[in-house]
Amino acid sequence: MISISCADYAFPLLPREQRFALLRLLGFEYVDIGLFERSNGLRPGQLLAAPKKFGRQLKRDLIHAGLRAADVFLQTGLSVADSAENVPSLIVRSRNRKTFLLTLELCAELECTHITGLPGIEQKGIDEKESFDLAVEEVCWRHHVASSSGICYAILPHISSICSSMAKVRSLLDVVPGLTLTLDYGQFVSQKISSRETHSLLPFASHIHARGGAPHRVQAPVGESQIDFAGMVARLHKIGYKGFLAIEYLRDAWMQRNQTDNLSETILLRNRLAEYLQSAEAMGVEGQERASSVFLRDARPQPASLAKWESRLSMNRVETERADHPVEPQPRSE
Repeated sequence: MISISCADYAFPLLPREQRFALLRLLGFEYVDIGLFERSNGLRPGQLLAAPKKFGRQLKRDLIHAGLRAADVFLQTGLSVADSAENVPSLIVRSRNRKTFLLTLELCAELECTHITGLPGIEQKGIDEKESFDLAVEEVCWRHHVASSSGICYAILPHISSICSSMAKVRSLLDVVPGLTLTLDYGQFVSQKISSRETHSLLPFASHIHARGGAPHRVQAPVGESQIDFAGMVARLHKIGYKGFLAIEYLRDAWMQRNQTDNLSETILLRNRLAEYLQSAEAMGVEGQERASSVFLRDARPQPASLAKWESRLSMNRVETERADHPVEPQPRSE
């Protein structure tokens, strides 16, 4: 069964505990953890400094919020170029590998079976082939050690990476057997690569990042999105996908990803994906594929399709009220 998760790093203005509480209030049971050095939240440097303490505290915070980790997204640099996975420096790559091994231990602590990483970039000072070969070497190592630990490692193809086009993604998949993708349609649609073309990568996906996108806009409101989420869900249902659809609205300056109301768009996309998932199960793949030819613009919640979300929200409100107003135990009568 396909489940919906949400990125904790969609709400960077909130402390970690409040991020988790918000996600639970919104009805999510699963969270994507962002482990970014540029973040004001969870950072690889904190993991390196005190790995056991870091893991135990994060696990306690998740349990307290009633959440489980769907994925850990690791980025070791302050930008995609800083400390990139295929950096020529052996010292930097050695430090990155140490961080990756500790991230595997963190996943074991959190009982999380999926890690997302970046593939690397075209490095300055060396040619394109050498950049690609260094990336292949690192991806192969990460894929091997993660698999040996029972964890799936996936790379996220993105703009400005060595996997910025369909052809480049397939080249990497061809040389690393068993490698999977965390697929983000926005990275392709923003380059005017159609959803139909991007659908062809779904058989390689072990995780999905979902947010609105359009040509020249890696992030867009749901109502302005040109991503075919209905067709995506139909095809995932057809191939028996068992992973997560992770709602991942971002707030940073890169490509103006700070121009959206993340809370509202998260709710709207959650509702739409929930509807598409229910439709795929109820109508079967053929009916849902026919529906995907039309991009729905009305993102208003439909009571029947969102019953499970409303039920979760109701339960969360009850839990919150109980926590805010604990009942004192009554003395037993003799």
